[in-house]
Amino acid sequence: MSQELERVYTINLGKVLLSPDNQRAKRAINMVKEFARHHMKTQEIKIEGELNQKIWERGIKHPPRKIRVRMTKTDEGHIIVSRYEEAEEKSKKSEKESKKKGEKKTKPKEEIASKEEIKEPETKISEVKEESKPKTQEKEITPEKTNLVKKSKETTEKKSTAKKESKPKKTAKKD
Repeated sequence: MSQELERVYTINLGKVLLSPDNQRAKRAINMVKEFARHHMKTQEIKIEGELNQKIWERGIKHPPRKIRVRMTKTDEGHIIVSRYEEAEEKSKKSEKESKKKGEKKTKPKEEIASKEEIKEPETKISEVKEESKPKTQEKEITPEKTNLVKKSKETTEKKSTAKKESKPKKTAKKD
């Protein structure tokens, strides 16, 4: 047979949002199986644990909208659906980054060291510490202030007892 044994697909799981929110991840798994049956022309589908983890990662209510998968056909005729790992794309990106880094001019360590020696701090550390300390004013508590607090408490107590006494007592009338 001239059929490919491995294919990579991006499965759109957007229609999962049409199902009730407490069944969305289950529906997403079923959609992946349906997609695999349709494209690989086999009824025996197995989903790897890593792909299952990815779908269930954010819970049953919030599965991903799209997922990239690799479908592999085994010798027995089973289809194994696994998460697609972009190893090739990552290597291409790292090559591009290394080229960009190579283009940037880097200064030798000797030049950097000489510039650091020229720039010495003019202020001393002890001066900086003294300036950074906040100046706080200490409040003195005098006996007069404590007496005022006691008097205010006494007046509030007198007012509350006076209100209680001023209310007339109700007596039950006997007929």
